[in-house]
Amino acid sequence: MTEYFPVFIYIIFSTFLSLLILGLSFVFSVQKPDPEKVSAYECGFDPFDDARSRFDIKFYLVAILFIIFDLEVTFLFPWAVTLNQLDFFGFWTMIVFLFILTVGFFYEWRKGALDW
Repeated sequence: MTEYFPVFIYIIFSTFLSLLILGLSFVFSVQKPDPEKVSAYECGFDPFDDARSRFDIKFYLVAILFIIFDLEVTFLFPWAVTLNQLDFFGFWTMIVFLFILTVGFFYEWRKGALDW
């Protein structure tokens, strides 16, 4: 149980620091809400409009781009940590995975998802 004591202290300290920073941001920030600030901004169009309305395909391309980079980081970090314990099959499996992600990245690039 004493092995977990530093982890417990770290969790308590980080929770306290997070709450302190969050509280200070409410105390010292200027709160001026207006309709434009409190409106939805996640996807670039009004969420309370007709569900069958058309919107730009770039939203899908940006989502695919996010998945490409998110998956790459999610799988690449544990692979890099255990690379010295893997054999050639584990190495080449990740190389094939990275190749597929690279093909997806070039597809996004050709479709113009990186052009803002």
